[in-house]
Amino acid sequence: MAHLGVGIGWRPEIADAVERLPGLDWVEVVAENICPGHLPEALLRLRERGTRVVPHGVSLGVGGADRPDPQKLAALAERAVALGAPLVTEHIAFVRTSSPALEAGHLLPVPRTRDALDVLCENVRIAQDALPVPLALENIAALFSWPDEELTEGQFLTELVERTGVRLLVDVANLHTNRVNRGEDPAAVLDAIPLEALAYVHVAGGVERGGVWHDTHAHPVPPVVLDLLAALRSRVDPPGVLLERDDDFPPEAELAAELEAIRAVVTAGGATRSGGTGAPDAGPRAAAHPAAVAPDAGPEPHDATEAARTRVALGQAALLSALVAGTPVPEGFDRPRIRVQARALAAKRADVVARLAPELPVILGGRDPYREAFLGYAKGRPMTAGYRRDALDFAEHLLVRDLPADPAARRRLTAWWRDRSGATPPRRIVRWARALTGRAA
Repeated sequence: MAHLGVGIGWRPEIADAVERLPGLDWVEVVAENICPGHLPEALLRLRERGTRVVPHGVSLGVGGADRPDPQKLAALAERAVALGAPLVTEHIAFVRTSSPALEAGHLLPVPRTRDALDVLCENVRIAQDALPVPLALENIAALFSWPDEELTEGQFLTELVERTGVRLLVDVANLHTNRVNRGEDPAAVLDAIPLEALAYVHVAGGVERGGVWHDTHAHPVPPVVLDLLAALRSRVDPPGVLLERDDDFPPEAELAAELEAIRAVVTAGGATRSGGTGAPDAGPRAAAHPAAVAPDAGPEPHDATEAARTRVALGQAALLSALVAGTPVPEGFDRPRIRVQARALAAKRADVVARLAPELPVILGGRDPYREAFLGYAKGRPMTAGYRRDALDFAEHLLVRDLPADPAARRRLTAWWRDRSGATPPRRIVRWARALTGRAA
């Protein structure tokens, strides 16, 4: 892997500050947030001065039961070419189901089972064939665990790498999140995974509430996460380390100080597991996981993988339906944790829609009335086609019910909906029929 150095997640809100950060080696951009033909001027200036840019995808869902969407793969490949990126990255997660058609709007954990691993490996191979540069996958943060898992995190990631050759993006903040939320030992994960496959490392902040760690990317990096970065650094010299910050952006001086703290950890001391120079020896790890399939074993038989896809699809659909559509929680899951996750997903939907359509809170009289209205809508209307469609569906949901009550606000909402939907609002008889249908459902 190319040596990247110390970098930061590029966001439009901090674009000017990023340009001024001293000693910045590279940046990472959310792939879905940029258009290859219209790259932001600030990002182009960074590229012109030699700063590397890596696209980081969030919507591919390679851990889902369905094969990766060819259009999403083509879009990710296009961004890699436009940015001259040395690699692209995504997540080991599922984000949607096709039957029923539901969107999580969030990265959800895949079960660490043989079925899920078989599906993931085939999906990764499909993605690798479609991309012009290497792919690296990130371990995600999770609020809950799947019941009846067959592999540890270390075994799951190790076998994934051995069967596909994919690189790893290790998020040490997510290791801490999973320690708090799922009782997993970060040291055991670091000892088990093939660090010679390491592409780079994520570092981020979060907050603990009620015994649950929330990976917010909106708080300073805590010492415990820097300690995990040091633990990883003691095992391997990472090709790159990146600070993620997505909200509540601090002053420029604080961003610079966090980068300096990360740089100090990376430069202090050397790796010992690999003699301080590079990748650890794979021998002991391979012996520890005799069930791992060798890289040259070839793809799984088609019928077996299709059967695994069906089983994974059923499990993911049942879980996602419980999270976003209010169906019963599947047997074996921690019900209080699933309720926490469901509330978090609804709150995230409200926040993202408000960012994409800031006019909506204004029309509805402020943040609190907007949030109350949106969360009421979200209880009975799971997202099926992304956040922008969700904003339009929310507005139509209100108009069908002759809301908001203030006629002037309702006229403003009607105009907003019409401008963006390209259609006229439904006639009163249609609104009445839809309202009855919604209540009957």
